[in-house]
Amino acid sequence: MNRLVIIKIGGNVIDNPDALKRFLTSFGSIQGHKILIHGGGKIATQVAEKLGIATKMVEGRRITDQPMLDVVTMVYGGLVNKQIVAQLQSLGVDAIGLTGADANTVRSKKRAVGEIDYGFVGDIEEVNSGQIQYFIRQNLVPVFAPLTYERSGSLLNTNADTMASAIAVDTAIRNEVTLVYCFEKKGVLSDPTNDESVINELTPESYADYKSRGIINKGMIPKLDNAFKALEKGVKQVIICHADQVAEAVNGGSGVGTVLRLAEEKA
Repeated sequence: MNRLVIIKIGGNVIDNPDALKRFLTSFGSIQGHKILIHGGGKIATQVAEKLGIATKMVEGRRITDQPMLDVVTMVYGGLVNKQIVAQLQSLGVDAIGLTGADANTVRSKKRAVGEIDYGFVGDIEEVNSGQIQYFIRQNLVPVFAPLTYERSGSLLNTNADTMASAIAVDTAIRNEVTLVYCFEKKGVLSDPTNDESVINELTPESYADYKSRGIINKGMIPKLDNAFKALEKGVKQVIICHADQVAEAVNGGSGVGTVLRLAEEKA
């Protein structure tokens, strides 16, 4: 099976031009087939404010009404995505910028209204890994914005972590996939106030223990839940690391980031 590296880069790095440039330089140095999924950062909020569109958040999640959908489409699928693609081209990486609507790569359904109406937010139903594989065979590097679409033709704002996990699982049928989540920390921390307190390895058992003691909490939980589901469905390895360390982590650097493994692999 071919090696495929799928990397998701978080919003805080995208918000910082210098950090983004360092990350893209590191990403560009990774040899072989690779895919990049990016978040949106704070740029959408800033653009919405300039346009007089209110940003509504519930528990850290954006409510995407029609005006906000227009903003995130412009910012995620346009401004951020194309700036990343242009920078990768300058580094000699032949990248192609995509949303899930392009070439029918990722289809979703609009999230059902429960206690909270999230608006035009997508829950992924299908990944067209054959089409993604086609791009890879053409020696292109797909760069996905966190937007998908539904059968009715509407674009949907979609969680980038979830999108990365779904693409990793579906492409793992044909490839040996390493999934990497990059952000501004060196990995999963045992002490959020100490950037050096990296937990080097997590299994489902140790993860459950850290959660029960409140050491791992808040926004890290959905990220790790997605990561372990990906492992259970065929992804070979998941790494969580600092954006500056992505090439080192992918190339097996000792003690870099947090590596997630299934329990049976530890025996």
